[in-house]
Amino acid sequence: MIAGLTGGIATGKSTVARLFQELGAHVIDFDVLAHEVTRPGLKAWEEIVEFFGVEILNPDQTINRKKLGRLVFDDPEKLARLNRIVHPAVFEEDKKITAQILAGDPRAVIIKEIPLLIEAGAVHLVEKIIVVYASPEVQLQRLLARGLDRDEALKRINAQAPLSEKMKWADFVIYNDSNLEETRKQVEEVYRQLVQARASSAMVTRRISPSS
Repeated sequence: MIAGLTGGIATGKSTVARLFQELGAHVIDFDVLAHEVTRPGLKAWEEIVEFFGVEILNPDQTINRKKLGRLVFDDPEKLARLNRIVHPAVFEEDKKITAQILAGDPRAVIIKEIPLLIEAGAVHLVEKIIVVYASPEVQLQRLLARGLDRDEALKRINAQAPLSEKMKWADFVIYNDSNLEETRKQVEEVYRQLVQARASSAMVTRRISPSS
C-alpha cells in the first residue's frame, strides 16, 4: 500500500508523516530527496548553478535554500524551471528506495511525503492520497514563527495550488489546526484504513482523476 501525503506549506505534513512512521509505516520524504539529489557536483546541482548563478551557493558550495527560494517564489517561470531540474532526479531516487522497501517487506505501508504531489503530476506514484489541511491563518502564523516576513510567507502560500483543489483528490483529509493528540487520532484512523485496504485486492486500484 503506497499513499501520497501532501498539503500546503506549513500545514504540518512532516508532523503527520512522523506519526505514520511511529505506527509502522515507511516514510519517503521528497524534500529530503530533493536535498540529496542537489548535493554539490551532482547533475541537478550543476544545472541549478548554471541557470541561477553561483550567487545562490554557500561558501561550502551547497545551495543556499533561502536565496534560491527568494528567486523562485518571486518568479513562476523560474520556479517551474527549478522543478523541471529537480523533479526527475527525485522521482528516480524515490523509485530506488521504494523498490528496496518492497523487496524487504512486500506488504509494507509506504507514505510518500510529496508537497507538490498534485502540481507535479505525481499521483501515478501512489494508490491513495492523504491531504493535510490547516487554515490559511494557521499556515501564516507558522511561517511567521519560522522567521519569514509576512510578504514572503504569503508568496510561499500562494505559490502552491489551493488546498481546496488538493482536497478534491483526497481519499483522506487530516485536519491539523488543533492539538497534536487530535491529529494523532486522525492519523491512527487513516493508518487503520490503509492497512485494511492493503488486505483487500479490490482497494488497490491507482487513481487517475480527482474524486467528484
